[in-house]
Amino acid sequence: MRKLLKLILVASFALVILVACGGDNTSTNNNDEEENSGDKLQVVSSFTIITDMVREVGGDKVEVHNLVPTGTDPHEYEPLPEDIKKATDADILFYNGMNLEGGKDGWFFKLLDSVGQDESKVFSLTERIEPMYLIDESTKEEEINPHSFIDPVVGIHMVEDMRDAFIEVDPDNKDYYEERATDYLDRLNEIEQNYAQQFSDLPEENKTLVTSECAFQYMLDRYDMGEACIWKVDTEENGSPEQIKSLVSFIKEHNVPILFLESNVDERPMETVSKESGVDIYEKPIYSDEIGNPGDEVDTYIKYLNYNLDVITNGLGQ
Repeated sequence: MRKLLKLILVASFALVILVACGGDNTSTNNNDEEENSGDKLQVVSSFTIITDMVREVGGDKVEVHNLVPTGTDPHEYEPLPEDIKKATDADILFYNGMNLEGGKDGWFFKLLDSVGQDESKVFSLTERIEPMYLIDESTKEEEINPHSFIDPVVGIHMVEDMRDAFIEVDPDNKDYYEERATDYLDRLNEIEQNYAQQFSDLPEENKTLVTSECAFQYMLDRYDMGEACIWKVDTEENGSPEQIKSLVSFIKEHNVPILFLESNVDERPMETVSKESGVDIYEKPIYSDEIGNPGDEVDTYIKYLNYNLDVITNGLGQ
């Protein structure tokens, strides 16, 4: 199925580029926008968390275009005509890496290749992060866990690397980027201290996070927490009877006090786990792949980190 999707994606790129480049269909509003933003650094970001970081560090010196919208799978995204145009005109492009965007053969690099973008303008924000791996025990399939940004320490490193990338591309505004990044990093470091303290304060017998997908590996490893999930590697067989049976056995054996459901996954597998184990799902979801839309409860990375910490510690501490 994934191979078929990739073939469709390649064919789609050719069609999308023709649509994006053919004819002079630019409206008056688009021309005005281009004139107003001409003095700003044009930034393309692969998904919502990085986009929020760009706004924090870049401030009014940048204009950012987000590729993968909230509620969309970042692993199998299909770029739109507007994405093609923005990627073509970008001064700098940020992506997560660690296979979040499909790896070197995935949609993000196909997009870059299709528009002939200069590699010197493209920056991964996880180059300094040691990857962790997920292994499907039934198939022995192994893949990199891309969700390192759930760990606030990783978020700090990402912001530092973003600051340095902005300075490299736009050295005239070095002081501006450094000042904004310093303020942002101060807030992130304070949050990280809260993570360390509040996770440490949890009862030892409650330090196991049970979720649908094992996305929280980096964060839990840093703070000496345990983890269990329905599925490790994201496939078409998510929530199989074997996976559910295995997790229910784990929950009963380890007296897990509460279950958690992510904001962007199918609720039904975890509801089955809850019914068969007799353990409740916490009343509020946690976030993994994304932040919400503007105006939502969790619409920035800062809110994302604080929200997840509150939900997890309140759930496990009860």
